[in-house]
Order: sequence, then C-alpha cells, then structure tokens
Amino acid sequence: MSKVANFRWRLAQFLEFHWWRGYLRKRSPSAYLAGKQAYWGALLQEAGVYPAPGQTALDAGCGPSGIYMALSGLTVDAVDPLLGRYAQGLGIFQPEKYPWTDFYAVAFEEWVPSRTYDWVFCMNALNHFRDMDAAITKLQRALAPGGYLLLSVDAHTSPHLKRVFQIFPGDLLHPHQYGVSEYRQMLESAGLEILQARVLKKGQIFDYVVFLAAIPSRG
Repeated sequence: MSKVANFRWRLAQFLEFHWWRGYLRKRSPSAYLAGKQAYWGALLQEAGVYPAPGQTALDAGCGPSGIYMALSGLTVDAVDPLLGRYAQGLGIFQPEKYPWTDFYAVAFEEWVPSRTYDWVFCMNALNHFRDMDAAITKLQRALAPGGYLLLSVDAHTSPHLKRVFQIFPGDLLHPHQYGVSEYRQMLESAGLEILQARVLKKGQIFDYVVFLAAIPSRG
C-alpha cells in the first residue's frame, strides 16, 4: 500500500469515529438501537436472506451497530478496528447486550479467524477497508462450504464523478471509490459467484447496492 493510500485510510478511520459522535449527539441511544435493529431485520428480509439458528456468521467491519444485532440464535464473530474507541466513546456500543457475538477490535485484513462461516456479512464496510483486495480475498476464504456472502456498498453512478472523487477525495470517510461493475468484477476475480445484485436505494451520486455471493459449486 502506498503512503498516500495508507494516509487516506488512517484519516478515514479518524473521521469515522468523529462522524459517529456527531451523528449520535442528539439521538436517544435506546431509540437509535431499536431503529437500527429493525433496519437490519428489514434489510435481511428484502435481500431474501434468512440465517438459521445454530449457524455461524461473520460481521466484517461491523461498526458500533452492525448486523450482528439481528443475528441472535447464531454464533457470530464481529470485527472492526474502531471497536475499542466505540466502547469508550459511544454509549450505543454495549457488547454485553449481544452474548451471541464475540467482538475483535482489529483491522479485518490483520484478523485471523479460527473457523469458516455459514454467513459472511460485509455491510457498508468494503470501501472503508485499508486493503480492499486483501479484504475481499479474506471474505471469500471465510466462507464455509455452501456458505453465502452478503455485501452492501455505496457504488458510484457516474464514471466521471467517480474519477473526480478518486483524484480529489470528495468523500473522506471512504478511501475507495468504485462503481457497481467494478465491485462485481472484484468479487468474481476473488472466486465468488454473484447470485444476486440489487439496488436497495438510488441516489444522485451513489446507489446503495447489495450483493449475494457464494463460492461456485464444482459438482
């Protein structure tokens, strides 16, 4: 990774924490968490994803209120480098409320999983990672046989504006700026078969896209 890319990632991590502090300052923690849990449940339903009790799941780049909230009944690992800061500085992050989840405060690229997973979730996190190629490879390798990856990301709608953002960062929270076809190509290059790609929310600059992927069957 170049010095510029590493600087962008570190700056994005710094700004991410302070964005959360500002966003939550005037919100009720209990109301926010209730709304977020409902949001994740609705997203899983809209994506047609129904994890079964007893399955294993990974929440990669979970943030302080990740999809692990909606996965009670599963055995979940949740990974994010800012979890320590969230625990100290954000009242909403209360790990003890999620006994089905083990939390790891480490960059996902550096984390060493002890197992593979029936479900791998990477929600709103891919363009936050320090090394996107390494992260996608790790997401693929984390899948158990027959497992699924559910990944959501903001994808540029304009190739021209995307290029401007890449050269002159207009979105400092996200070090990586790509369109949906590029994200699709990255997943496929990592050996994943895309089963579904859906735009859940359209925007002027970004579309919010959800991919469902798996390792192709060899039989």
